[in-house]
Amino acid sequence: MPCKSCGSVNQRKFTGEMGIHFLGLKNIDKPVVWVFPELVVCLDCGTAQFAVPEAELRQLAKGDAPNT
Repeated sequence: MPCKSCGSVNQRKFTGEMGIHFLGLKNIDKPVVWVFPELVVCLDCGTAQFAVPEAELRQLAKGDAPNT
């Protein structure tokens, strides 16, 4: 599948590690939601695509995260 940004087919899959923070000072005490998605990176323009796993997506939708 070509890159959605530049149309290149020069892409590669990687595993990633990402901490998602809730926005704003009012959420400063909320813990980070950690996700470990598979990334598809365009090696021509640098655009990356990933999907948030279902369990972490639910945490983000609820607006809270477990203390880990």
